[in-house]
Amino acid sequence: MSDQVTICTPEELMAVIISREVRDFETIGVGAASPIPAAGCILAEQLQAPHITLIILGSKEYYPFPAGSSELHFLAQRGDLDLFFLSGIQMDRHGNINLHVLGDYHSPQMRLPGAYGSAMLYYMAHRVILFRTEHSRRTFVEKVDFVTAAGSTPESVYREGGPTLVVTPKAVLGWDSAHKGWALEAVHPGSTVEEVQENTGFPLEISSSFKITPPPTERELSVLRTVVRQKLERIYPEFAQTKIRPD
Repeated sequence: MSDQVTICTPEELMAVIISREVRDFETIGVGAASPIPAAGCILAEQLQAPHITLIILGSKEYYPFPAGSSELHFLAQRGDLDLFFLSGIQMDRHGNINLHVLGDYHSPQMRLPGAYGSAMLYYMAHRVILFRTEHSRRTFVEKVDFVTAAGSTPESVYREGGPTLVVTPKAVLGWDSAHKGWALEAVHPGSTVEEVQENTGFPLEISSSFKITPPPTERELSVLRTVVRQKLERIYPEFAQTKIRPD
C-alpha cells in the first residue's frame, strides 16, 4: 500500500481524495487558483459522476456563462450550488478561514488578496470542502488572525450549508457539526495520527469513522494522468505539467 502512494505526487493524492467526494448530478463550483479541486472534479466526471454540472472559473470548457459574469455567485445565493471548495492561509479549530492578513489587521505582517465572495459561498453552498497543500501549525491554528469566512454561525443566522472536510497531503479532517469543530477522519498512508496532531495547532478528536485513506487505484491514476491532465493543461498548464505525472 505504501509503495502505491510513493508513485503519486501529493497533489495527485489530494485530487483523488476530492474526486471520491463528488456525487453524481451535483452542481459544483471551483474557484480561481484551485487546480487540485478542479482535477478532482474532472476525475469524478470521468469516473463515477458523469452527470455533474461543473463550473470552473478560468475555464472555457467548464464555464457555461458569459465571461466575467457572476453567475456562480448567483447560483449559490439561490441555494443551487451543491459543492464548493475553499482554502486559506490559516484555518482554525472552529472552521474559520483567513484569506486577508497575517498579524494585526491595521499593521499586518502580510496582506493577502482577500475573499472574492468566499464568505457568502461558505454560507450558501450546500457542502464546502477545504483544502491546503501544507499541513502545519502555521496553517492549522487555534484562532485565525482574521475571519474571512466563518465555519459556524449562531442559530439565528440563515445558512444553507458549511464545512464538511479539509483535505491535506497528510490527512482528512471531518467537520463535527455537534461540537462545531474538526475531527481526524483519515490519515494517508505514510502519515500517522501522531504526526498529524503534531502538525496541527489545536487538539483533534478521532472520528468514530476514522480510517487509513485508501490509496489511488490504477484506474484513478490512469484517468488522472491522461484525460484529466489534458483538460487541466488548458486551464492550469504549469500545474498539469509539474504536479500531474504523465501516464
